[in-house]
Amino acid sequence: MRTGNPTLQENVFVRSQPGVETMTLQGAVNKTIILLVLLVIGAAWSWNLFFSQGFGAVQPWMMGGLIGGFIVAMVTVFKKTWVLGLAPLYAVLEGVALGGISALLESRFPGIVIQAIMLTFGVLFCLLLVYKSGVIQVTQNFRMGVVAATGGIAVVYLISFVGGFFGWEMPFIHESGTMGILFSLFVVVVASLNLVLDFDFIERGHGMAPKYMEWYAAFGLVVTLVWLYLEILRLLSKLRSR
Repeated sequence: MRTGNPTLQENVFVRSQPGVETMTLQGAVNKTIILLVLLVIGAAWSWNLFFSQGFGAVQPWMMGGLIGGFIVAMVTVFKKTWVLGLAPLYAVLEGVALGGISALLESRFPGIVIQAIMLTFGVLFCLLLVYKSGVIQVTQNFRMGVVAATGGIAVVYLISFVGGFFGWEMPFIHESGTMGILFSLFVVVVASLNLVLDFDFIERGHGMAPKYMEWYAAFGLVVTLVWLYLEILRLLSKLRSR
């Protein structure tokens, strides 16, 4: 049992002791909704700050949200029992970052944010429906393919990030040409397929994991949704730039 989402790895689901309350699907759904609400609150704050005081005012908050969200996410991965406090903090920090990024792109491409939000949740609900209907079978080969593609994308982004410090940019991936758009489309597909793996993984943990893992499962799903939203936003901005 494996998923491409690094926050939802096989060893996070440890069978609970007899008599101990366990994770449920409904509990994970409820926690996911709470985290999304906190994310929206953080995003609304930085969004309003951008349009009231400009990019200069929101930029440090946006960078702080990105860096802080990454640090909190890494701590949560290694300290899963802290998830009750860290997952809400991650949602707020990531929301502040997303709000600033979204506002910046909205100022350049009016209407792009609502399109990205609708597409993100459209993909979420469509894939959930497809998964529950059994159209997509989460086989071991399916998991391995998505994990390999996710790892490859992570390596490409890491090389691009490090190269930026030396004035070098990886060709195509940040451009609005045909290759850049195809790359972004590929990443969106892979991020979407990670949702399927997450659904499957969370369902397998139902009745097995300790109760606090509902928060951890919700945290992992929100991480994937944030990634998917950012990639859709990137793809739409490339299409608008043509």
